[in-house]
Amino acid sequence: MTRRTDLDRFYELLRELRERVGGYRFLANSTGRMDWPERGVYFFFAREVTRANDDQPRVCRVGTHAVSVGSGTTLWDRLRSHRGTFRGGHEDGGNHRGSVFRLRVGEALIDREGLADEYPYWGEGSSAPKEGLRDEEYDMEKRVSFYVRGMPLLWVEIDDDPGPESDRAYVEQNAIALLSNYRRESLDSRDTRWLGTNSSSPEIRRSGLWNVNHVEEDYDPAFLDVLERYVGEMGG
Repeated sequence: MTRRTDLDRFYELLRELRERVGGYRFLANSTGRMDWPERGVYFFFAREVTRANDDQPRVCRVGTHAVSVGSGTTLWDRLRSHRGTFRGGHEDGGNHRGSVFRLRVGEALIDREGLADEYPYWGEGSSAPKEGLRDEEYDMEKRVSFYVRGMPLLWVEIDDDPGPESDRAYVEQNAIALLSNYRRESLDSRDTRWLGTNSSSPEIRRSGLWNVNHVEEDYDPAFLDVLERYVGEMGG
């Protein structure tokens, strides 16, 4: 078996998953009242590009949650942090300091449009000034929300106990490693239509994913059997 074959199998499983859950969701119209599982792995797809020789959108971020022992974070908790706010004084904004995904998307938007002088503290944590910063970064947070909320999204329920040895961690890590083009043969190559090509992170630019961790790792093909089992349990 080759990486290309495994990649094709991976996308066929996602095609089946999409059918089982009734299609993609979008964070633009998602709330916590929907039927999200307590725990799972999520897949965001690029709006801009599809797979090579296929009309299927390309996966550009894989994520999970609660991989630390004792963690109580739910799948929706994690997705909501990426989605941003729907109402309040900073409606349609968000907090990129609470979501690495939002942080990376904002960095790429700032780099692409030469806005570094307007957002000098983007991505800085405790060293960033507190006074007025949320207002100053509000426009960019809104732009990040618009981008992330428009990305097709799928999820698979994997409701095992939190911990680094969980199936959720195993599926997430190996899916990232399989999809990544970082320092290996480029499959489903990315072009400049994908915002991530403007990222300051070489891991993001070269892997083709909004992920940094696990993009240099080898994958275990057996994770596809585990993913297939969980996909088969969805929508029943």
